[in-house]
Amino acid sequence: MAALPPRGDRGPEPVRGLPRVPPPLPPPPLPPHPSRRAPRAAPGPATGPGRPSPATGRHRPAGPLVARRDPLADAPRRPATGPHPLPRHRPVGRVRRFVARHGWRAYAIPLLAVATVLALVDVLATGRGGQPASASGVAASEAADTPSAAVEPPASSPAASPTAPAEGDAGPTDLPPATAAATYAEQGAGTVSVVPGSSAVHGTGPLQRFVVEVEDGIGVDGAEFAAAVEATLGDPRSWGNGGRMSFQRVDTTEAGGYEFRVSLVSPGSMERYCPGVGTGGYTSCRYGERAVINLARWATAVPHYDGDVATYRQYVVNHEVGHALGNGHEGCPGPGQLAPVMQQQTLGLDGCTRNAWPFP
Repeated sequence: MAALPPRGDRGPEPVRGLPRVPPPLPPPPLPPHPSRRAPRAAPGPATGPGRPSPATGRHRPAGPLVARRDPLADAPRRPATGPHPLPRHRPVGRVRRFVARHGWRAYAIPLLAVATVLALVDVLATGRGGQPASASGVAASEAADTPSAAVEPPASSPAASPTAPAEGDAGPTDLPPATAAATYAEQGAGTVSVVPGSSAVHGTGPLQRFVVEVEDGIGVDGAEFAAAVEATLGDPRSWGNGGRMSFQRVDTTEAGGYEFRVSLVSPGSMERYCPGVGTGGYTSCRYGERAVINLARWATAVPHYDGDVATYRQYVVNHEVGHALGNGHEGCPGPGQLAPVMQQQTLGLDGCTRNAWPFP
């Protein structure tokens, strides 16, 4: 077999009968990273419009080149490799930290604090008897001639009528002189009995019905005491003056059958019927629906009344019933003037003269 003549660097001779396959094109270069500069192309032969580029083998478009407005629009997005800046937050205050730490308790704690303060204020405003004190004087039980006032049970609410009793001169008594016992019972049985019987209506105006009671075992005639109370309240100088109200004695204790009671009680039973008032067994009082008269004062009056027991009895009935009608204590208006019937005359006259009547 004869040797083929050398072909130099022309390469292998193509196979006859088959189309010539062009060499593979090089891969297109990656678009430059925005943070890197594209390498400069090596100098080569000038290229013109319509001629292939030696670097890419592609044909350049005819005409001038125009730069894109956004060269990164067609670039593939790559995840950022650098650290992401943390969002800036407002500094968290003490209140937000407190709420974040305690949750719903942050709202419960202030409410409990407010409730505690209100409870303390309510306790401070509570009377000695353990019930809320009343500013109007209708619901509050007051001690006649006692510096401290007791508290009325909430179930009882005597009707209030005059709120500013008038002051006047004490006239002579129209009652027959009562027999002042030389001695009196220091302690009764502790129970009271209603004096039976009723009276006519005294005066005009809103009706105030009352019950008269006497403690058992004190040796006092109940009918005589009831007559004295009835005559005092029926007097035109008393609380019914000028048609302000009328009074009637009844002997029923059914609910709604009366407005208040007038009770005669021994000194030893005063704290039983006026608990917490602090009568000391000496003064009278009003507690709830009861105007409680101290037997010792009913029998002997007080020293500065100079033995005028009859006038003192009228005073103590009007004073305690005045509390039951909603009136509070008053002071002496000045030396030599009449003492208001709501003044604590049992404790002293303070320069005033004694007076038994709201409207003398």
